Amino acid sequence: MNGLPIVGIPIGDVAGIGPEVVAKALARSEIGEVCRPLVIGDRRILETPRFGACIPNLQPVSVEGGAAELLATWPAEGVALLDLHNLVPDTVDVGRVSVAAGRAAVEYVLKATELTLDGTIDAVATAPLNKEAMRLAGYNYIGHTEILAEVTGTARCTTMLATPGLRVTHVTRHLPFREIAACITQESVLDTILLTHEGMCALGYANPRLAVAGLNPHNGDGGLLGLEEIEVIAPAVAAACEKGVAVTGPIPADSVFFQAIRGDYDVVVTMYHDQGHIAVKTHGFEQSITITLGLPLIRTSADHGTAFDIAGKGIASEESMLAAIIEAGRMAAQR
Repeated sequence: MNGLPIVGIPIGDVAGIGPEVVAKALARSEIGEVCRPLVIGDRRILETPRFGACIPNLQPVSVEGGAAELLATWPAEGVALLDLHNLVPDTVDVGRVSVAAGRAAVEYVLKATELTLDGTIDAVATAPLNKEAMRLAGYNYIGHTEILAEVTGTARCTTMLATPGLRVTHVTRHLPFREIAACITQESVLDTILLTHEGMCALGYANPRLAVAGLNPHNGDGGLLGLEEIEVIAPAVAAACEKGVAVTGPIPADSVFFQAIRGDYDVVVTMYHDQGHIAVKTHGFEQSITITLGLPLIRTSADHGTAFDIAGKGIASEESMLAAIIEAGRMAAQR
């Protein structure tokens, strides 16, 4: 057996496009060059055509005895599958919010996390969840990051979006817009800068160059359009510089992403969800992925949702899922 890292792939909410994009990604030869994929899901779903998955030659493996048993049961041919047998296909309508699918999707993620923490597998690349389905199933999480933070007991973590030529992180993520400014504090900005620096170093950047975006139009125009740049962001940047971080800012948000794409910076620290997401998805939507920084494990994800509107139609692009799996394999090999 080759020595490539094993990447666990939870198939996400099966009422959406998760099974389809996983199946299409696994059909691409690039994956076999960087990792050994382990699909984590329910075999019955993956063999039911209406869910959009067509993974030939699925081979069951066992993890009851940890890494040794997984390796002993790893197939010589075909695709390795950890079958949780937790979701009856007839209980799920494709393209509709499902309590059963929401519950199963979280269980796939929890199993992948457990296997990564105990060393059975090397990394996780997740397919999309549906927040409403999770909530109806009794899991009050916003997304993967919050699940993983709680399970691993991680107090400091953040999400990086990455697409070729541009990476961003966020000081705030899933907040109503009216609450954002109050959560932009010197402490939160500094902590995000430091997490971003540490994460970039872990990704192999010896001395990453960080830019920090401003919050207000025109960087606040000297205080005329807001004081956050003067009173909060600039002091946090100065404090990070004192700690040896190569960071510049605040830089107006209408300029900083162009500068990063041009090559001036390796990553941009943004103030809120859409500020960073819009830039990344405009620059390279199909290949954009997420990487969670600060966790005691490697986790990447496709950077899109469950797409109920096209689920089961066979038209979903696998490019983001493919990029997430490949990046997880590369990161695991580096670690």
